[in-house]
Amino acid sequence: MYTFKKEERLCSKKLLDKLFQSRSSFVLYPFRIIWLHEELTVPAQLVISIPKRNFKKAVDRNLLKRRIREIYRLHKTESVYSFLDQKSILLGINYIGKEISEYTYLKKKLLAAFEKLQKSYSK
Repeated sequence: MYTFKKEERLCSKKLLDKLFQSRSSFVLYPFRIIWLHEELTVPAQLVISIPKRNFKKAVDRNLLKRRIREIYRLHKTESVYSFLDQKSILLGINYIGKEISEYTYLKKKLLAAFEKLQKSYSK
């Protein structure tokens, strides 16, 4: 239930290209959420990206990725999987903030982004 397995990670170059060429996205600072409906074996595949131009040190990028991945892992069933209804989705989370944010702030903003995703995906 609270896992983040290899199948849930978006690694395919073809799928990544399709995702980043899709026009379905929105910004809820400090995140830019991109999604694309795709037939998959799992309900959602996720990719998290932190730009190198904003965070030069890999340590900082990895810290943010770990925090975002942990929030997603703990809240994916009630926040993301709940509105998919046997469909599947490619999901990209871009961190566009300029500073390293605390876990609680990231959690609040990411959960709000998932609510906005639910509304946007339902249309």
